Parts: sequence; structure tokens; C-alpha cells
Amino acid sequence: MIAKTKNFLEEVKVELEKVTWPVRKETIATTWVVVFIVVLISFYLGACDLVLAKLLRFLLN
Repeated sequence: MIAKTKNFLEEVKVELEKVTWPVRKETIATTWVVVFIVVLISFYLGACDLVLAKLLRFLLN
């Protein structure tokens, strides 16, 4: 069990050395893209909710 765990951790270390980590500038840029898309989708879903709520109120009254 301990040998398997040690082997696994060694393999993890090897794989992590292969990873190309983004620089700070790339991370900040992609974060802003994600935030913008989340806000955009939030407004879209909020508008859909508003329209559907008004439609249901109209149909049920």
C-alpha cells in the first residue's frame, strides 16, 4: 500500500513538471473574460425569468 502511494506521488510529480502554467497576465485576462460572460448570461437569464413571469401572470389572470 505504501509503495503504491509513493509510486503514485512520484508519477504525479513527473506529470506536474510537464504542465505549462499560465503567467499572471494570462490568468487575469481569462478571469475577466469569465466574469464578463457570467454577468452577460446572468442578465440574459434574468430577462428570460422576468418575461416568463409576466407571461404566466397574464395567462393565469
